[in-house]
Amino acid sequence: MGRIVAVCTSINKGERKTNVGKGRLVVDHGLEGDAHAGPWHRQVSLLAMESIRKMQAKGLDVGPGDFAENLTTEGIDLSALPVGTRLRIGERARGEVTQIGKECHDRCAIYYQAGDCVMPREGIFIRVLEEGEVKVGDAIEVIPPIRVGLLTCSDRGSRGEREDQSGALLKELVREIGGEVVSYLVVPDEKEVIIEKLIDMVDYQKIDLVLTIGGTGFSPRDITPEATMTVIQRRAPGLAEAMRMESMKITPRAMLSRGVAGIRRRSLIINLPGSAKAARECFKAIMPALPHGLEILRGDAQECAEEFEH
Repeated sequence: MGRIVAVCTSINKGERKTNVGKGRLVVDHGLEGDAHAGPWHRQVSLLAMESIRKMQAKGLDVGPGDFAENLTTEGIDLSALPVGTRLRIGERARGEVTQIGKECHDRCAIYYQAGDCVMPREGIFIRVLEEGEVKVGDAIEVIPPIRVGLLTCSDRGSRGEREDQSGALLKELVREIGGEVVSYLVVPDEKEVIIEKLIDMVDYQKIDLVLTIGGTGFSPRDITPEATMTVIQRRAPGLAEAMRMESMKITPRAMLSRGVAGIRRRSLIINLPGSAKAARECFKAIMPALPHGLEILRGDAQECAEEFEH
């Protein structure tokens, strides 16, 4: 965990920024009022005070904002963060690292003074995922990746007679919520087997989000919801309702889906349909709510009631 040392803006591009002490990060835009904000991948720039001190050691009289960064931080190694890392900034803002460093086509005044500039190597850029106020002294910290387990329930898939296209698709989609697939299994439509694997993923592997694929229809062998209901301790009906509602915009057959969602310990288990198209539609419907819900389960986010009045 680090902290914000300065919040900097400028009216024009290509100039040093001024520490204004506080500001607002706007979703898919950047720091409100800053010249570099906009709907692109480099919405907000960050540079560590530790990097600025390297330039001060060369005899330069420089400080926060002089490298045109929006947020100057301390206590976190920004340049070591991989692209895709998610950050919690202040109380409510969230961002995702989109670029490490940049190529400078025009040398800045600092480069000509010192023969070097640290921003192209050690500065980073983020896009804003959730908006919020930020100010000097606020915490900035890395949000741990969401550990995801995929459990495909299919007799034919378990025998190698069908390619699991839905599983391959979801491996890519979970990245959009900061997820990383750490466990992937294909099992037959056997209730006890599904129960065993769900318990293993949650209780022993400590996976944050388990997505089951298939077995949610009316076929006699479709027993994934029954297995899930045996395992979960609390239901999360809103997720299943949202998926069915979204799918019904496309086909009335969506009301035949029996998928459920629920919580076991600190893990969330969600049933998705077996077809790749339907799985994509359903997962897309609930994606916006998942990161916050999983943060609450892990105990590192404010409750919804604290953020919104009903």
